Amino acid sequence: MSASEPSRVGPGPAGPASSAPGGLLDVLGVAAVVLDEDGRIVLWSPQAEAIFGYTSDEALGRFAGRLLVHEEHLEQVMDLFAQVMGGNGSWAGIFPIRRRDGGTKLVEFRNMRLMDDRKGLYALGLASERTTLRRVERDLALSAGLVSQSPIGLVVMDTELRFAAVNPALERMDGLPADELIGRRTHDVLPFLDTEAIDSSMRQVLDTGVPILDLEVVGRTAADPDHERAWSASYYRLEDPVGKVLGVAGSIVDVTDRHRMAAEAHHARRRLALLADASVLIGTTLDLHRTAHELAGIVVPDLADVATVDILDTALNSRSTSPSPLQGHARFRALAMKAACPTEAVRAADPTGDIADYGADRLVTQCVTTSNPILVPHVDGGDLRRIARCPEAATALARAGLHSYLVVPLIARGEVLGALDLKRFRNPLPFDDDDLILASELAVRAAVSIDNARWYQRERDAALTLQRSLLPQHPPDRPGLEIAYRYQPAEAAREVGGDWFDVIPLPGDKTALVVGDVMGSGIPAAATMGQLSSATRALADLDLDPSRVLHHLDRSSIGLDQAIATCVYVVHDPHRAHCRIALAGHLPPVLVRPGRAPELLDLPTGVPLGVGGVPFRTTCIALDPGDKLVLYTDGLVETRDQAIDARLATLLGLLGQPDRPLEATCDLLLRALRHPDDHDDTALLIARAEPARGPGAA
Repeated sequence: MSASEPSRVGPGPAGPASSAPGGLLDVLGVAAVVLDEDGRIVLWSPQAEAIFGYTSDEALGRFAGRLLVHEEHLEQVMDLFAQVMGGNGSWAGIFPIRRRDGGTKLVEFRNMRLMDDRKGLYALGLASERTTLRRVERDLALSAGLVSQSPIGLVVMDTELRFAAVNPALERMDGLPADELIGRRTHDVLPFLDTEAIDSSMRQVLDTGVPILDLEVVGRTAADPDHERAWSASYYRLEDPVGKVLGVAGSIVDVTDRHRMAAEAHHARRRLALLADASVLIGTTLDLHRTAHELAGIVVPDLADVATVDILDTALNSRSTSPSPLQGHARFRALAMKAACPTEAVRAADPTGDIADYGADRLVTQCVTTSNPILVPHVDGGDLRRIARCPEAATALARAGLHSYLVVPLIARGEVLGALDLKRFRNPLPFDDDDLILASELAVRAAVSIDNARWYQRERDAALTLQRSLLPQHPPDRPGLEIAYRYQPAEAAREVGGDWFDVIPLPGDKTALVVGDVMGSGIPAAATMGQLSSATRALADLDLDPSRVLHHLDRSSIGLDQAIATCVYVVHDPHRAHCRIALAGHLPPVLVRPGRAPELLDLPTGVPLGVGGVPFRTTCIALDPGDKLVLYTDGLVETRDQAIDARLATLLGLLGQPDRPLEATCDLLLRALRHPDDHDDTALLIARAEPARGPGAA
């Protein structure tokens, strides 16, 4: 029924649907009262009883005006009733009514005329307490104002996770009007966000009722398709007063500035961490190649996807390192390359150890000739030709997806040593000024270590050359002896040591065997070793007793730069089948007899050369054909983590294995006892007695 024609109430197309209590009408407590043409009450709802205080038995059949209106308002009410039942048809307003208990209450009315199927007229009054109605109106106005004016994006999704309502702030964030959002799913309208994760979160809230707060979402929308933005999303389940799930409500806050500041802070922490790592991990040794590999390992993958370290060939071969810009080219030696993952760009790089000439048009050449870094945020085809070593390499870099490039010079003590070359393939961000600053800081720190390693390498090579020149290159074949020897410098040592050995012919087919170790390292130790070696040869020509030879060597060592040395001096006489041995603070030789366990000779140790004032003693031992005498320096058996007794026991165990050629025995001892990280060089001399020949044989 309506104000102008009868109402017909019936099921809709989908049939009747029950509504659970607790809805808005229940909150308002709307009362319904129907009056006949005379003004008598013919219908009285339970809500009317709650508002007016009269039961249906007390109200039905009574004149409404006399029951519910104070005497002074009765005439006004009758006029209003006449207007509704007449041509006006309806009236709305606030009116004071009289309750059963005599009190007065302001009630909001909606009055209208009804007509039944026999043309009978009635008056319908819908009433609600004014205080309740105003409270609901204020709440609705507040909600509507907050939703429409809030800078926070608000959204309501139905139980199928389709947009049910959005506020203007969310329309602005998404760059889409409400008409294009309502009824659609997130992946339909926001394709540049991780909608699968968003929907999964909302579905979880629907299923559990547990809110999800401050979920960070990063991506792009139609409002700003060219820039990445960040939002903080919180989701809550919507339920009616009786617990029926209506959907999910979400509040969306733009936190792009916070996200960017957090990213910048993370970037700053990363820079500090890389610099801290560089101070610890770069330059752990004075090995040039290892230092370059340490630098490449630091920058990959945090700063670059591929890094190469190249040093100017002039930096290795001359004192003047910086190439002249007038030369038009630069020659590089590839020292190190590191990649975050397998990539075709690795094949485009110069192989480690190779030498390559780059012309003046190449960016790496410009970098070292100008001493300035070069940054190419976005690489194009023309840039590739100036980055790669050849057209084929440029094609490989393009296929690999090179999109950003940075090269910084390695400068130490005012000289350009080479360049650190950085490329990005997987990392989607281009190199920026912050990356340039970080790479330059790392390059400065690494360049000092590379320069130290470069100069150390030169000094070490000079000392090693000097030392090798002073050692016997091809000891002579001696009567009654088979001899094998090795000299091995320490790979991990900072400088070459002073170990030496010698085989000296003596009169009467005798042979002097010498192994010594000058304390110290570098060129001074090598020079002292040369002086002692020369003095030993001069004294050996006098055919002195071993103890006298050591005595004179001890006096000769006074005043030398490296005054302390150990030495073992042996004179072998093949005709008498014996050896005379004297030690100057040296480790005892090992005697190996066929069919017997190897033994360390129990000899007077003596004191090192250079101590002075302590006599040396000579011991004579038999050395029959087949017997072996093993002389060595401490670099063969001393380590930092094992006791010397345990190492000597290992040496004896190796020498006790089945007999093998002397050369193979030397290789076995070095392979089993030496380690790449050993910090001392080693001299090893093995002599095996053979039957004496010649007219002087006993």
